[in-house]
Amino acid sequence: MKFTDTHAHIYSDKYNADRDEVIRRTVENGVHKIYMPNVDVDSIDAMLEAEMKNPGVCIPMMGLHPCDVNAEFEKQLYVMEEWIGKREFAGIGETGLDLYWDKTFFEQQKEALKIQIQWAKKMKWPIILHCRESMDETIAIIREEKTDDLKGIFHCFTGSVDQAKEIIELGFLLGIGGVSTYKNGGLDKVLPDIGLEHLVLETDGPYLAPIPHRGKRNSPEYIPLIAQRVGDLTMSTLERVSEVTEENSRKIFHHF
Repeated sequence: MKFTDTHAHIYSDKYNADRDEVIRRTVENGVHKIYMPNVDVDSIDAMLEAEMKNPGVCIPMMGLHPCDVNAEFEKQLYVMEEWIGKREFAGIGETGLDLYWDKTFFEQQKEALKIQIQWAKKMKWPIILHCRESMDETIAIIREEKTDDLKGIFHCFTGSVDQAKEIIELGFLLGIGGVSTYKNGGLDKVLPDIGLEHLVLETDGPYLAPIPHRGKRNSPEYIPLIAQRVGDLTMSTLERVSEVTEENSRKIFHHF
């Protein structure tokens, strides 16, 4: 059985002490690909170094995280657009909206998201969306901007059945992670109504570790725990979860 972690910040300094070891264990656990969402200009070098040391396993994307949007966000986007002109990436992201921490730059977040949506359409690459405390707002922008060339993943999906159905209707996938294993995570009420064909697996490492590692550093090696939980909630075998989510990952990302 093979699995893909569609969203992990394996280049984060939280892995500096043992990154090689974590990647080795991840691959041993059947997770053969780790897609790396970028967050800001400063994270690009570390991300590309992880790719260089682990070709074919650690796969980079390019984007500006909403929590890193500030008054000078356009300067960061300019650098990222240059990178997109220089080489290929698996997708645009992670971008989106975040109303959890600080609403100061919410208008700028929306502007940055719309610019990155244009990149995704132009390149025909998927867009990876962060939507913490902003699911409806993110869905509204995607609906407004939707064309046949726009596809992607609502990463770390924790919304309602209705929101899940709206996202599916827009042709997007749901990224399911460690929250699915939490007692009050809410996904036990959603996933039984949503088919596997709309899901991909992710960790969001180093954040949001699944049970029994909750509260500790998350890691791509835990994808099988999330896969098992998704299987339990959708009444599917682990083999079936592997088969369908692998196909979804293969189809959604840009391959280069």
